[in-house]
Amino acid sequence: MPGLPPWAQVTPARLAHIERVVGLLDGWADALHLAEPERDRWLRAAWLHDALRDAPEAELRRLAPDEPGPTELLHGPAASVRAAADGEQDPGILGAVHWHSVGSAHWDRVGQALYCADFLEPGRSFDREARAELVTRFPEAPKEVLREVAGRRVAWLVGSGWFIPETTWRFWNHVAGGWPG
Repeated sequence: MPGLPPWAQVTPARLAHIERVVGLLDGWADALHLAEPERDRWLRAAWLHDALRDAPEAELRRLAPDEPGPTELLHGPAASVRAAADGEQDPGILGAVHWHSVGSAHWDRVGQALYCADFLEPGRSFDREARAELVTRFPEAPKEVLREVAGRRVAWLVGSGWFIPETTWRFWNHVAGGWPG
């Protein structure tokens, strides 16, 4: 089983979050009867997604110098770059890690599952009952759960007054099904 890379910079609390995301994805992989290669992809993405979440801003900007936006959004792109330098070659995993905070219309299943697991992991303190229901539903209705998670995240961005990255609104339009009619 994969684990946290040696170059990771995480606090104990962050490691606990990563482990919960790994556990959630592992459980979904069981429920979906995923073949081992696909399960391995999901777990590799989970171990990598926040591997640099607690790295200094200077390091994040060095690894992802062309990424726009605030420091809070640099850990995914930086971890993707670092993972690639360390030998990760799967474009689905690298894309999942890169865009896990903001979404991507170009993801395969690993990106979609990671996005949901990162939001739904049980250590988060908000809206526990509704999120637990989505965790249970994911194996039966992954596209519907993805849409619900994306909608909640976009609604939070709008309500907070924070900017909506271009990739996020493109992702939302993709999961929402495009223009009605």
